[in-house]
Amino acid sequence: MHAKTVRSLSVFFPCYNDKGTIGVLVQEAIATLREAGITDYEVIVIDDGSTDGSRELLREMEKSAPALRVIFHERNQGYGAALRSGFAAAKKEWIFYTDGDAQYDVKELKLLIQTATEDTDVVNGHKISRSDSLTRIIIGKLYQWGIRFGFLLAIRDVDCDFRLIRKAKMDAIRLVSNGGSVCVELVRRLQNVGSVFAEVPVHHYRRVYGHSQFFTFRRVGAALLALSRLWFLLVLLRRAR
Repeated sequence: MHAKTVRSLSVFFPCYNDKGTIGVLVQEAIATLREAGITDYEVIVIDDGSTDGSRELLREMEKSAPALRVIFHERNQGYGAALRSGFAAAKKEWIFYTDGDAQYDVKELKLLIQTATEDTDVVNGHKISRSDSLTRIIIGKLYQWGIRFGFLLAIRDVDCDFRLIRKAKMDAIRLVSNGGSVCVELVRRLQNVGSVFAEVPVHHYRRVYGHSQFFTFRRVGAALLALSRLWFLLVLLRRAR
């Protein structure tokens, strides 16, 4: 473990109707940070207008977990907006985030911490295998290939929301996306400010509670339009802010 590299850490989870998983994720995150020897930490949940009881659960957890801070969006604003709120709220030297649906094992955060060095700015997970339907796996592979080629990305799995990022690099960029295209925007903007990336294989699990909000014609169409705009700004003009 590179104890001198990751000294303080903000962990945050975007949450939208994840009542069945978010509580366990928070508890496992705190336990994992302690096991990794991180004593200066905070855990943040961004509730993006949940309606399934997540908000009530989080309010109760906040009373008994001093390290937990919850930020509530009064209405659902989208995945990108939830990430922007999380990054804005994070106060520590490093920031880790993953989704509140528990498709990634938060205990594998230790692998990212162990990989971080003084020369690394971002440690990005990449899925060992994707636990989704065959249709989603095929669409995902085509998407990954197209995005990596079109945006000239330095990592293999931009869709893997299991990331450890140096806060100083986040402070150098400004995210604008509200939807799922925020992941591409995040990685490309970090590249544009000279971030050094490392990658770690992580497991991906089937969703056990709730359902994906992305795979609808309306959302996919909106994402494609947003990606076109981002390509112009980030690749053609190479803007970071």
